[in-house]
Amino acid sequence: MIQWFPGHMMKAKKEMAEILRLIDIVIELIDARIPQSSQNPLFHDIVKNKPRLLLLTKSMLADDAMTKSWIKVYEQEGNPCFMIDSISGFNINRIASFSREILKDKIEHDRARGLKDRPMRAMVIGVPNVGKSTFINSLVKKKVSAVGNRPGVTKAQQWIRINKDFELLDTPGVLWPKFEDQTQGYHLALTGAIRDEVLKKEDLVLYLLDYLKTFYPTYLQKYMECQDLSEPHLIDQFGRRMGIGEEDTDRIYEIILKDFRAGVIGRISLDRVKHE
Repeated sequence: MIQWFPGHMMKAKKEMAEILRLIDIVIELIDARIPQSSQNPLFHDIVKNKPRLLLLTKSMLADDAMTKSWIKVYEQEGNPCFMIDSISGFNINRIASFSREILKDKIEHDRARGLKDRPMRAMVIGVPNVGKSTFINSLVKKKVSAVGNRPGVTKAQQWIRINKDFELLDTPGVLWPKFEDQTQGYHLALTGAIRDEVLKKEDLVLYLLDYLKTFYPTYLQKYMECQDLSEPHLIDQFGRRMGIGEEDTDRIYEIILKDFRAGVIGRISLDRVKHE
């Protein structure tokens, strides 16, 4: 069991619940590489019956076929959902109109009651390092939110005006107190949602290599420049090709983790739809 719940996350959870009455729709970002692992179960309790839009971020780093399978799963469960990529801007322009479509009945109901039109208010939620700040900057088309490829960059709520009809509330990334499923903890750590100091790099890399051998052997063979993935000294050989000695295995692990997160090894999804 992995335990991880910094104080600012507890505070963020409380603040999100308090401000929800001002929110029309919740936009939940989940990592396309780990859609299931990056969905915080606490959010279900916080947002309750508030309309929600799921966005699969970092889609250009994920296995495209697997992402499409996950979208089918979410849509079958009644969750409006599509993939985005904030770096390239893929699908970013769909978000405002899609959100308004989800809120269509509410907007018409408010007009029938004689209420004035006002900007649509969305709360953006997600686990740490899922890409909320990059997403918001892409939506606004300028840098309004701090960005960093590490968890915990956003520490407080921040209102951001997209245009006269659309306002966003950026919130800190929130994890839950403990992960009963070690695999889920590994997936969150591999994608950078948990600080690297929490889990051993060796354990993460060995888990990743075993996973790649099973589901993406061709990618791994190309990356490792080795056809025989059963080779017992695979990591040492990789290090030697990189000019790194066996005594500096920590540096080898760091390179493999960095390359996985950057998509150098290939477009890889760690969470798999069960029928796949």
